[in-house]
Amino acid sequence: MHATGPPAISQLLARWREGDHEALRALVPLLYDDLRRIAHQNLRRAARPNHTLQTTALVHEAYLRLDRQHAPQFQNREHFVAICALLMRQILIGYERTRRAAKRGGGGISITLDDAALAAKTPAMDLLALDDALNQLARLDPQQSQIVELRFFGGLSIEETADLLELSPATIKRHWATARIWLHRELNRETHA
Repeated sequence: MHATGPPAISQLLARWREGDHEALRALVPLLYDDLRRIAHQNLRRAARPNHTLQTTALVHEAYLRLDRQHAPQFQNREHFVAICALLMRQILIGYERTRRAAKRGGGGISITLDDAALAAKTPAMDLLALDDALNQLARLDPQQSQIVELRFFGGLSIEETADLLELSPATIKRHWATARIWLHRELNRETHA
């Protein structure tokens, strides 16, 4: 007698990679709590009065974007969740750009660049400024930018990031610290400019 439970996440990722979109539909409910947690964290960081995006809407928009992708190459559960988090970042940035264009420079979304596990108190920054700084960091050091995206937007731990990028936790910690210092400097420079 064999188990009739849901297929493992890795099996669903493999089926989706082979073009089975039903595998994505089966995968999302298994990871829905993780996706909602990440969406909630990103929205909380982007909190401003009268924000109209909701956690569920952000998760669903990320799902729709995933569903349009062809032959995704996810390595594992952490990779899938990290990509979803990056999609949520893109959605929030697009939402903010549209909102600002409509308001012609209205107030930005305010977030803090802190380690999700530590809840450090840091000055607030603008989501679009952070996106611009991350894009600039990606040109200088793509790996550091990727680490920031996975840790900050993806909510991955040092160990999960190390596993995903196939680096040691010590290397991730070193790059994470360096990237945070660089981003704070760049964001402070932009704020005072």
